[in-house]
Amino acid sequence: MLSKLMMIGLVGLTAGCATITRGTNDALVVNSTPGGAQVKMSDGQTCNATPCTFKVPRKSELNVLVQKERCKPQQIRVTNRVSSGGGAAMAGNVLVGGLIGAAVDSGSGAMLELVPNPVNVALDC
Repeated sequence: MLSKLMMIGLVGLTAGCATITRGTNDALVVNSTPGGAQVKMSDGQTCNATPCTFKVPRKSELNVLVQKERCKPQQIRVTNRVSSGGGAAMAGNVLVGGLIGAAVDSGSGAMLELVPNPVNVALDC
């Protein structure tokens, strides 16, 4: 009985952990006007025709190059910031005493979000 109560308590302490609830990756969406542009990201990922969706670590900072034949290429800088959901989970970790959870969230980047997301590019053609 005591072990069951301890397990329930442990689950309660980790329930607000951003790493568990949000994950360490995010979906980065790239759109262009006109559509059908090629996308090259500084982490090596590519897409042949927009719109594109990439799986990217939340703590990423990268450059996104969008180009299409007969259009001027554009490069967008994608960075990160603390999201409202991630900040709330971090505050919950600290308030409940989950310092280990707070350290994991900080290290994994789970409390962050990519900005801008979606990346919307109007190409000059």
